Amino acid sequence: MKTAIIKISLAALLSASAAFGAFAQEFTKGVVNKVDAKAKKVTIKHEDLKNLDMPAMTMVFRIEDSALLERLKEGSNIEFVAERVNGKLTVTEVK
Repeated sequence: MKTAIIKISLAALLSASAAFGAFAQEFTKGVVNKVDAKAKKVTIKHEDLKNLDMPAMTMVFRIEDSALLERLKEGSNIEFVAERVNGKLTVTEVK
């Protein structure tokens, strides 16, 4: 009986943390100014990056995922997630 309760509690905890994780990523609106595929960098004019406590500005971000880089076009309006990855500001998601 105790094993069943533990399994149910663990399942509830996992689904709650998965739901929280889905909401933890906050997308920010921006416009792609420049794409440097060779250097794996993109310049974005963006709104406030709340998760990084950064005001709206134009700046360069790294992109580690080549497939993500291919989706970015100069002049495109995007919504993206930026995070510090190994100390570098990096775009991790785009929609």
